[in-house]
Amino acid sequence: MGLGGGRSTVEDLIERAGGCAVIDGGFATQLESHGAAINDPLWSALCLITDPHLIKKVHSEYLEAGADILVTSSYQATLPSFLSRGLSIEEGESLLRRSVKLALEARDHFWEVVQELPEHSYNRALVAASIGSYGAYLADGSEYSGHYGADVSIDKLKDFHRRRLQVLVEAGPDMLAFETIPNKLEAQACVELLDEEKVQIPSWICFSSVDGEHASSGESFNECLDILNKSARVNVIGINCTPPQFMENLICKFRELTEKAIAVYPNSGEVWDGRAKRWMPSKCFDGEKFELSVKRWHEAGASLIGGCCRTTPSTIRTISKVLKEKF
Repeated sequence: MGLGGGRSTVEDLIERAGGCAVIDGGFATQLESHGAAINDPLWSALCLITDPHLIKKVHSEYLEAGADILVTSSYQATLPSFLSRGLSIEEGESLLRRSVKLALEARDHFWEVVQELPEHSYNRALVAASIGSYGAYLADGSEYSGHYGADVSIDKLKDFHRRRLQVLVEAGPDMLAFETIPNKLEAQACVELLDEEKVQIPSWICFSSVDGEHASSGESFNECLDILNKSARVNVIGINCTPPQFMENLICKFRELTEKAIAVYPNSGEVWDGRAKRWMPSKCFDGEKFELSVKRWHEAGASLIGGCCRTTPSTIRTISKVLKEKF
């Protein structure tokens, strides 16, 4: 449901895409494949400072692979993080705006090019400004636990997210993407912030899960989704950076709990060790397994599907191919 009951740009895109839109894939993974060094608390957002041309290149690669939605490189880009590196508030805000600008430029250039082709199956992509969880800023793996400490209140979370949200909205994306939210408290903070700031563009809020049954904090999705269902400013609810083998069960659970559109973009199945700052081997989904799963995910109720950490343009190409063949 769109803001105030109206139709949103996300709903229009889902319809144009034949019932299921394709989200892009792992950003840091692809940056590293091009030689970017991102072993840093800023993670992929470091490239906003060092290699902005690589960010635009990765966006373009996902568009070519069939992505209908580009997620910006601002997941771990926060003003406190930039300040800790000696940048000013103004410089930090400029980098946040740059994350949106790079995605918009990549999208608009790609769309101009494909318009010259006699036949093409691409949709004009939307740009979703990424707002990573408080745990992503901490860079200690707590976006996969939700254990923020007793001193982290709902007001502290709103204060943390507020200025970044304001700057990103002002930069002109098509929508906002709150990602890897691990607990009910932060979901509530995001909803209240959208209302307080009177955000007029569509938003999605996606949770992380480590067991395929609950939010990463261990809290019930019944409680978490009840909060989001009450907000007319939240258009899409979903799961990201969660092992793909959990997706089908979670989609079915979400379908019972909400009438909003459902987004899923799992990681490869590997497990991130936030303290050691490395991916731990696990049962990974290869392209063939994604191909077999995508149809089931859509049939179960997902209307936006993509990939998160350790997925690549090849993954997104597979997802796009399956969905376009289906329709």
